[in-house]
Formats: sequence, C-alpha cells, structure tokens
Amino acid sequence: MDTDYFKHKGINFASLIYTQERFEFLENEFQVLDDDVYIVTYPKSGTNWVMEIMSLIHRNGDFTWCQEVPNFVRIPWLDVSGEGQKLVDECKSPRLFSTHLPVQFFPKSLLSSKAKVIYTARNPKDVLVSLYHFAHMTYVIKKPNSFEEFMEDFLQGRLPFGSWFDHIKGWIQMKDKCNFLFLTYEDLKKDIRGAVKTISTFLGKELNEQTIDLVVEHSSFSSMKANKMSNNSLAPETVMNPKKNNFLRKGIIGDWKNHFMEKQSEHMDTIYREKMKDLNIKFTWDEIEDHL
Repeated sequence: MDTDYFKHKGINFASLIYTQERFEFLENEFQVLDDDVYIVTYPKSGTNWVMEIMSLIHRNGDFTWCQEVPNFVRIPWLDVSGEGQKLVDECKSPRLFSTHLPVQFFPKSLLSSKAKVIYTARNPKDVLVSLYHFAHMTYVIKKPNSFEEFMEDFLQGRLPFGSWFDHIKGWIQMKDKCNFLFLTYEDLKKDIRGAVKTISTFLGKELNEQTIDLVVEHSSFSSMKANKMSNNSLAPETVMNPKKNNFLRKGIIGDWKNHFMEKQSEHMDTIYREKMKDLNIKFTWDEIEDHL
C-alpha cells in the first residue's frame, strides 16, 4: 500500500487518516470544554503510555476499562478523520483526547478555556529510532530507504507533523500556565510512581497508595504489551501491517545508541544545540546523557 502525504500550512500529513478540512475545523470551530484533558505529543514520545496511565487514573485504578475497551476508544484521537472523528463527536464530558497536533493547529478555543494539557516529550534520538521502526509497520509514514535518509527527513521536518524541534518549542511556551503539565518519557521511566502522583494531582484526583499501585502495575510495558486493548494490535489493517505490527517494541531509554553511528550522533547533537539554544532549558534526557 502506498503512503501519500498532503501539506497543511507547510507540514506533511498522511492522507490516509488526516484531512485538511478536519484540521481547519479543529483550529477554528472545535469547542474546547473546561473539563477536557488533552494528551499532546510528537509521535513516538510515549503517547500510548500516558493514555494508559490516564485511563487508569480516570477510573481510579479500575483496570477493567483498559482490558475491555481499545485505547483509541477510551481516549479518541482528536486530529483523525473518518471513524476517529465520530469517536470525538460522541465523547461524553469529561472528555479525554489524544493528539499530535502542533500548537499552531490546536483549537483556538483552548486559550479561553480551563481545559488541561499534558505534553510529553522524549529524547529526539529515541523518537527518531522509534519512528524509523514504526515506518516499517505502518502506512501513515513513508517507508524509509535507509536510516540515514530517514534521519535527514526527521531533522528537516519532512516527516508527518513536521519538525520535532518546532513542535516542542511551540508547546513549551505554555509551560508557566496552571493548566499545562510538561512531562518527559525519561521522567516516566525514572520514577513512574512519582509521575503518576504528579499527573493525578494535576488532574485534581488524589489517589491512595493502593490505587497508585494499580495504576503503576497496569501501565507497565509488560502489562500493556500483553493487552490487545493497549498494544495497538487492533489497529485497522489499512493503517498497520498486521504481519509487522510490533507497536510496543522495547519501551526503553537510549535505544538510539544501537542505531546511530558516531558521526550521525555528532551531527544530530550539533543541530539540536543550534535549534534549542534559545530555550535555555535542560531536559531530562540532557541530564541522562551528561552522565553517560
């Protein structure tokens, strides 16, 4: 199956599941509600993990919802068209949504609402590696000819949803707002229990220790990988190749070291420093690599 892209305001998207009409509707007409919660990520940054954590917190640790209902039904994708759009339209308040949208495409009504946004970021080197493997099992990203070519597409913002650098820099502008929570994949790996407490407090849900135990247990990589409602094995065959579907692949930090040659790592480091220099923020993955 061929993968076709279209451009919306200069950024590539897969025509298989996205439309320009949907993006324009979301940006200008979609109404954000005060009790909405939005999980926002650049692709392959821990989205499904946060969706699972959110599902468990939402149900106060009751994991039956996660075992009986697919994650894309529990927390619909805001930005997709077709059947996904119907799930969004039918969602009851309080609504939980996931999205990869850059901040400039997000519904303008967010600015006048009290809706909460949880943005999760990840070391871009690990994002790149995860996307590379994902591109070999999905039809929403063009299959790369080589890792080196794919890396350049990533660095130049030619992949769907555009530049990783622009995405994180756009959303990080909200970091001082009380309705915005910034997390990293590395934070979750280092201290999942602490992250669950942080997320639940942000959502105004104080969980007891037993409930936190349940959230941690049932959002673990092994638990999610074994759960067909959470491991994306139910994704349509038009979106994912069923013979190559290994969506939850490793779930680790630092897999990039198994793929990057030294020159490639240095090249990406140079671009990273240049692109991120104005932020003056040290991310968790920066601290981890400083100690390697």
